[in-house]
Amino acid sequence: MVPLIVGINAKFIHTNNAIRLLKANSRFDVEILEFTIKDTLDEVIEKITDEPRLFIAFSCYIWNIEMIKALVFRLKKTTNTPIILGGPEVSYDANTFLDTWPIDMVIKGEGEHIIDDVIQHYQSDIPLINTPGIATKTFQTPPQEITNLKTLKSPHYFDFDQPNRDKRIAYIESSRGCPYRCSYCLSSLEKTVRFFPLESVRKDLIYLIEAGVKHIKFLDRTFNANPDALAIIDTIIKHRRDDLSVQFEMTGDTLNDSLIQYIHTHAPKGLFRFEIGIQSTHDKTNLLVGRKQNNDRLFKTIKNIIQHDIIDLHLDLIAGLPKEDLSRFKKTFDSVYNLGAKELQLGFLKMLRGTKIREEAQVYGYQYAAIAPYEVISHNDLCQEDIRTIKKVMTILDICHNKGYFGNHFFQIIKQHYPSAFDVFLRMHAVCDHKILNRHYQLEDLFEFVTRFFQDEGLNQMDLDAFKPYYLRRNRVKPKGYFPKIKEKKLRRTILEKCADKYQLDINDLYKHSLITSYQNHYLVAYYKHQAAYLYPIK
Repeated sequence: MVPLIVGINAKFIHTNNAIRLLKANSRFDVEILEFTIKDTLDEVIEKITDEPRLFIAFSCYIWNIEMIKALVFRLKKTTNTPIILGGPEVSYDANTFLDTWPIDMVIKGEGEHIIDDVIQHYQSDIPLINTPGIATKTFQTPPQEITNLKTLKSPHYFDFDQPNRDKRIAYIESSRGCPYRCSYCLSSLEKTVRFFPLESVRKDLIYLIEAGVKHIKFLDRTFNANPDALAIIDTIIKHRRDDLSVQFEMTGDTLNDSLIQYIHTHAPKGLFRFEIGIQSTHDKTNLLVGRKQNNDRLFKTIKNIIQHDIIDLHLDLIAGLPKEDLSRFKKTFDSVYNLGAKELQLGFLKMLRGTKIREEAQVYGYQYAAIAPYEVISHNDLCQEDIRTIKKVMTILDICHNKGYFGNHFFQIIKQHYPSAFDVFLRMHAVCDHKILNRHYQLEDLFEFVTRFFQDEGLNQMDLDAFKPYYLRRNRVKPKGYFPKIKEKKLRRTILEKCADKYQLDINDLYKHSLITSYQNHYLVAYYKHQAAYLYPIK
């Protein structure tokens, strides 16, 4: 019998690095299986019990722990196979799982250096009392970080024929640990920051790029803390493909200007994506959660990145941090939104097991969900109604800004005409159709709603017309349109004749494949013959 290690991902496009690392770093035959949280329990159980296993181990995170719980309880009704849990969700509260779940063991912390001890224990009953990071119902040993990451084998090579690899995200590490101690983050519990050898990172990157992977995401909590960051960036630039994108988590106020300048000088647009966690601009709040953030330097860096428009930028905020009430969070939101990043993720504090903020919950009067992801419900300075208000803003932000349907025009309207984006989004939510709020809308429904909202707010027609090109380019075939089309035959013929003459197009094709609408004191011809919108302004 061979051991089985199971990963359950949030989405199909994700891959589980942890289970691959365990397999790659064992000298024994180890089987891994991967599912998503959308798979049914029956499907998963059928596959993991189709033959006898030495043990079944699950890689546990906040997004899959409830599904794993259901699997474990069902499995224990039909099999005596030992069940092991590992991963961040169980590592810092092993006793709770051992006391309440029908499991046999929890592996705490990193497991690549102890996986073979666990296998030998179940093969030959070799005791684990001297193996670090083991928790059972009878004994526990403290976890031990892997100090020399050079000893680890890469997780990328043994499944080189992985199906749909070009459609999935490949995860890679250049470091483990974090130099910062944010009280809500599990990385703050790791004792040291450790770095993988530059040459091994380069080798893995080149392999993944040449294997056709389109999306690579670094798992480093603070990539720019790596002294080899520039060398890694340079490797990616030199070996890139046109369809490649690489994402990093960065600490914005410590980002080196020379690193950014190097990318602006040598990288093509869209190759790199930076995720920068701002979380809050409130100094008191940041100090309470262990963050020291220079907002002036942070904003200057972000503006520099946005101005050059080479690096795609994703900013993060966290609602529900200590001492940040609704009015103060609104200030954080408005100041960060006005920077103009293409994506602004508004998340809510999650009281993760083992974190300092969870231990301090009573200090700030935190109420939070009892099941994963343990999202905050309220605290002394933020009531449940305040949370609901912020979630309304989050919904409109995601639909109208983050999806990019309106290009930069939606943002420009907000910034130019309104003192508070937060207030505008709240008003938009109040009048928004339920099918849009529930994501059951067609493209024309969304454009019609946004246009009507700003029209009711008194914006001029020039601003409203500017939405039309974004809508027309989003369609691959001639759309119904959320606006009146030019149908009067004589006027239509005149416009199309001008278009054919000016742009050297076939008049018959234009009649068949075009749509005409008014546009900022003239007309716009959208031509769809090749399943792409070609837009031609006609005065």
